Amino acid sequence: MEHLQKTAAVVEDLVKINNDRVEGYNKARLQTDDLDLKELFETMIADSKQNTTELNKYLRSLGEERERDTTFAGKLYRTWMDVKVTFGGGDRRAILATCEYGEDAAQKSYNTALDQDFLPPEVRTIISDQRIKLRSAHDKIRYLRDLETANKG
Repeated sequence: MEHLQKTAAVVEDLVKINNDRVEGYNKARLQTDDLDLKELFETMIADSKQNTTELNKYLRSLGEERERDTTFAGKLYRTWMDVKVTFGGGDRRAILATCEYGEDAAQKSYNTALDQDFLPPEVRTIISDQRIKLRSAHDKIRYLRDLETANKG
């Protein structure tokens, strides 16, 4: 029983991380006029919503309620994003750098989750598959950020 509660807590945290991503990318989408970034951010939002749906399905299989909240750290991150972009003037590189910071946090959360030895194989597979997709998103954001740095340098 204790392992089920611990597993549910880990999955709930990952749902919150994905909810943070949705809110963060919604803010980022509103901060830019670049259509390619708006499209990319919409894809990231859709991916996080899919992750949340998958994780919440697993929570329901454990008899838990759906998680809809975000993390306190995520709220702080989005506030920082607002401040940074305001002072950066909505600069493409600043937006991408802030998004990369959020992606780093998501990777850390997924890595921490996978370090838990009590996770059942089925949820470990879900988390691992999502981490791979999130890593790809992280790398795309970092590539675009680096491209902006090179173009301005």
